[in-house]
Amino acid sequence: MKQEGIVPRRIGAQRKEKSMTKQIGLWIDHKRAVIVTMKDEEEESLQVIESDIKQHSRYHGATHPRTPYSAQYQKGDDQLDKQYEGYLNKYYEKVLIHLRDADAVLIFGPGEAKIEFQKRLEHQKSHPQIDGVESADKMTDPQIIAKVRKHFQEARVKA
Repeated sequence: MKQEGIVPRRIGAQRKEKSMTKQIGLWIDHKRAVIVTMKDEEEESLQVIESDIKQHSRYHGATHPRTPYSAQYQKGDDQLDKQYEGYLNKYYEKVLIHLRDADAVLIFGPGEAKIEFQKRLEHQKSHPQIDGVESADKMTDPQIIAKVRKHFQEARVKA
């Protein structure tokens, strides 16, 4: 017997589902990235990614010049730069993996890495909203967590 007026529904459909927001704070330099993930103001997680990048190291394949006052490496400088750039690309890719599904990202840190990473993030097909890019000195992990928490709490109050 078919009952009229009965509509099947999912269990739990009566309560409003809370949309999860994923906000990420990223402190980054060329050696280390600290990622603070906040979900719905309650959960926090901290991930640290080391870069394996050493400062421009000596290129062993280059020959030393025989004349004084000549360039130290004739062909090596370009190869060193490409090698360094390759290390940076791998490092930034590792960091990008952790930013998937983020709703908002705050990028901060010393030096040029934050700007380089911002440009790389903006060139992604689908990237999260960049809440800001700020300069910051070296910070401890608790300082980074406090800064990210404060930033997103202030952003929520303004909204």
